[in-house]
Amino acid sequence: MNGSMQKPTYDPGLTQQYAGPLRRTINDDGSFNVQRRGGTWRDIHPYLFLLNMRWPAFIAVLLGFYFVANVVFAVCYWLFAAGQLQGNDAPTAWGRFLNGFFFSAHTLTTVGYGNIAPHGLAANVISTIEALTGVLSFAIATGLLFGRFSRPSAKIAFSDHALIAPYQDGLSLQFRIANMRSNILMELEARVLLMVVERTNGGLKRVYKPLNLERPSVQFLPLTWTIVHPIDDESPLRGLSKEALARMEGELLILIKAWDDTFSQTVHAQRSYRHEEFLWRHRFAPAFQVDNDGALVLDLDRISDSTAAEPEAKTDLVR
Repeated sequence: MNGSMQKPTYDPGLTQQYAGPLRRTINDDGSFNVQRRGGTWRDIHPYLFLLNMRWPAFIAVLLGFYFVANVVFAVCYWLFAAGQLQGNDAPTAWGRFLNGFFFSAHTLTTVGYGNIAPHGLAANVISTIEALTGVLSFAIATGLLFGRFSRPSAKIAFSDHALIAPYQDGLSLQFRIANMRSNILMELEARVLLMVVERTNGGLKRVYKPLNLERPSVQFLPLTWTIVHPIDDESPLRGLSKEALARMEGELLILIKAWDDTFSQTVHAQRSYRHEEFLWRHRFAPAFQVDNDGALVLDLDRISDSTAAEPEAKTDLVR
C-alpha cells in the first residue's frame, strides 16, 4: 500500500468544525449550548418533553390543562337546555356557565358533591366522557410526577473559577467540586478536556486535548474534591500564556460520573470553564474545618474561596 493511514482525530461529540466563536460549549446548568431548529411536531415525545421541562413550566402545564379542560366541558354544559343539568338554576348566562364550570371540576376530579347532577341523555354522555378524561389525565399526571421525583440526578457544585495554582515545584490547573445534597455519592470519576481553536491546513479547527489528572477518581465525596491537572512537560497547557489561551478560545470541558447510593444508579454532571474564568496563580482556601466535638464541618458557601498565591509577575505557565 502506498502512503499510510491517517491517524483519527479525537472528537468527544462536539464537532471539530469551526463556524465562529462560541459563548461557551457547556452552560452553567450543565446543558449544552446547542439550539435545535427544524423538525416537526412528530419528533416531539410528549412524555420526555414533560419530564425534562423545568418545574415551574411543568406546574403551569398541569394547571393550564386542568383549567382549559374545565372550561371546555363547562361550555358544553352551558349549551345544553336548562333541564339537562339538574340543579343548574341561575338567573344569568354567566351564572349558568359558572355552575357548569364547577360541576365540571367535580366530575373531572370524581369528587361529585351532588348539588348538580346530569339529568338528560346528552348531559350524562358528556359527564361520562369527562369522568373518563379525568381518570386518565390524573393517572398520566401521577406517572409524570413520579417520574420526575424518582429520576436520579446529581447536584454537584463546581467552583466559580478554575485556578492556575502552585503545585509541588511547578504549576497545576485546579477546580473544586462538592455534593450539594445529603445523599451519598461513591466511585466518582472525572474526565477533563481542553478545547482550543487551532489553525490547520490553512483553516481553523477545534481540537480536544485530554488532560491527565493527578487523581482521576475518588471513592467517596463527603467533603470537597479538588481535581488537579499537573502542568508538566506533557501538558497541553505547558508554555501557554493567558493571552495565548484567549486567542485560542480555550475552554475546559468536564464530565463527572458517580454512583448514587440512594437510587443505585449512575449519575452525571458536566461543566465548562472558559479561559476568562481562570484565576492565575491562586490557590483554594479550605472549605471545611473540625468543630469542638471533633466533627468535620463542610461550608458549601466557601467552595469557590481562593487567595492569591503570589504576584502575577508573568503570564507564562512555565516557571
